[in-house]
Amino acid sequence: EGLPLSRELRWDVGGENEEMRRSFRDLAFAFALAILLVYMILAAEFESFIHPFTVLMSVPLALVGAFFALAITGNGINTMGLIGLVILVGIVDNDAVVKVDFIVQCRRRGMSVRDSILEAGRVRLRPIIMTTVTTVLGLLPMALGIGQGSELRSPMAITVIGGLTVATALTLVVVPVVFQTMEGVSQRARSTLVRSVVAEAGD
Repeated sequence: EGLPLSRELRWDVGGENEEMRRSFRDLAFAFALAILLVYMILAAEFESFIHPFTVLMSVPLALVGAFFALAITGNGINTMGLIGLVILVGIVDNDAVVKVDFIVQCRRRGMSVRDSILEAGRVRLRPIIMTTVTTVLGLLPMALGIGQGSELRSPMAITVIGGLTVATALTLVVVPVVFQTMEGVSQRARSTLVRSVVAEAGD
């Protein structure tokens, strides 16, 4: 800062810092693209533009768990951690998809929203927990730093484990609440539309 520069000279931070900033930009783009692709697939699967938002609510919950896990293990946010965040987008949706899909099936059978949510919580709880536990145990050796080069891979595993664990625990509560809220908003919107159509037909 104390070095005077003429108008013909300029300075830039390069080297490792420049590569890190470029990696962060690329991974941020990959993260956004992953969310977009997941939304498109879910919209096609559920044949709805609303239910994918319910499933994607698990992503912010996973981010909270990932950052918390990195903090308590003394790891900062680096390239491998960001790669773990991109991986989380595809992993944490699985539990929400399993639950929301079963709720939608119950709704199609004529069950109420509340009864469908309660039935999904009872039937799908065990598969959701088993899926999370097996994934966490599979990543545990990498997170513990076993093997050569583990110091590079460890932040990615810690990110996935922390995000998946917290997202699973909160998804069991948050996703049903969001689903019920979305259904209520959707039903009120349809009722308003029907009333307006009937009123226009009457006029």
